[in-house]
Amino acid sequence: MKPLVEGVWVSQQIEPAQLDLLQQDHFSTLVDLRPDGEVAGQPSSTEMSDAAARAGLAFIYDPVPHGAIPDEAVSALQKALASQRKPVLLYCRSGRRAARTWALAEASRPGGLDAQAIKQIVQAVGQPVDDLDRDIQARITARPTSG
Repeated sequence: MKPLVEGVWVSQQIEPAQLDLLQQDHFSTLVDLRPDGEVAGQPSSTEMSDAAARAGLAFIYDPVPHGAIPDEAVSALQKALASQRKPVLLYCRSGRRAARTWALAEASRPGGLDAQAIKQIVQAVGQPVDDLDRDIQARITARPTSG
């Protein structure tokens, strides 16, 4: 697990058995960005949701396929980050889609970080982001001026 910004962390796939420890580490919300059935043996969103409930954690399922990140997934993550208690842990298979979806959500957020800061944060957690330059800048340009 690596921090993106205060209250938001990113991770590779986690398992239901780890959720009690996450709660003990003071996490409040999990966001699963991994589509169900991506590979055999991965815990389903239903399994993770049930385990999160048992551990006292909020759970959001926001699947992001490989390839282009859908606008709906960015909007759903932005809404989750604005409405859920923190700290929040975002996860997918390797953490890549989670970090990159966060980058687009942050670029869309009124008052969000600038493009350079977003890129540096994603790179600092070991994920590539250069190919998202145009998308990040377009979202920043389209931000509402008042939020």
